[in-house]
Amino acid sequence: MRAVILDAVTHFNNDDGWAMASHVALSILMALFPFMIFGTALASFLGADAYAETASHLIFDTWPESIAKPISREVINVLTVERGGLLTLSVLAAAFFSTNGVEALRVSLNRAYRVTETRSWIFTRAQSLLFVVIAVLVIMAISFLLVLAPLALKLARQFLPWMETLISAVDNWRILIAATVLIIGLVASHLWLPSGRRRLVEVLPGIGVTLVAWMAGAFMFASYLKEFATYVSTYAGLASIMIALVFLYIIAAIFILGAEFNAAILKARAAAEMKKETSISHET
Repeated sequence: MRAVILDAVTHFNNDDGWAMASHVALSILMALFPFMIFGTALASFLGADAYAETASHLIFDTWPESIAKPISREVINVLTVERGGLLTLSVLAAAFFSTNGVEALRVSLNRAYRVTETRSWIFTRAQSLLFVVIAVLVIMAISFLLVLAPLALKLARQFLPWMETLISAVDNWRILIAATVLIIGLVASHLWLPSGRRRLVEVLPGIGVTLVAWMAGAFMFASYLKEFATYVSTYAGLASIMIALVFLYIIAAIFILGAEFNAAILKARAAAEMKKETSISHET
């Protein structure tokens, strides 16, 4: 295990992992608003009026409140601007630019898994757009279901009072759903974004490490902001953006390290199998 961790950290440092983390952080922050604009336009076209609020909760409920609150407020402000419709040039441009965040994740994962991208630019960009559209449709489906959730909970309390403990737990749907969507997104990213093929069991260790490190990192950064940070005095009106960017940088670095951990495990397994095959051939 020590050799695996050392290999992952060494490759992360030697292959510009810190620079890739900054690229991912900036790309995601820049893609966030186009994604929300495109999603809101598509949702409005399909009649999902609660999309903006649902998307805001799903994206930001897993962030520390001190970081998420100012950014989510600005997102909601942007989404209240009336737009001409789904097929306007600005909305189509938003759909394209929202894929840049996915592409940044792809590049970082290719480096972490130590593979070279062999698919065409058209294929990868189309796949990124498909990821964006699927994310929008998932959020839309959740927004439709959540319209019915209060009524369902009311009926459950009325006719199934003995399930009050379970019903109360369901009341905290926001965190639960956000965490579920996050895990599914991580699995999809590791399986399909980088070049080559990997099995689910091969990506789960890095995903587990990523989730645990994300929780620890978010807690420590939120505590740092509360006790020591001077971002407001340093960056004035840009403080919320700078805080979000630093937070995303930490998250991106952990994300890449999770993939590096998977790649190091795969490398160690391959070396062990080769050693075993060599010893067997020598015996025969």
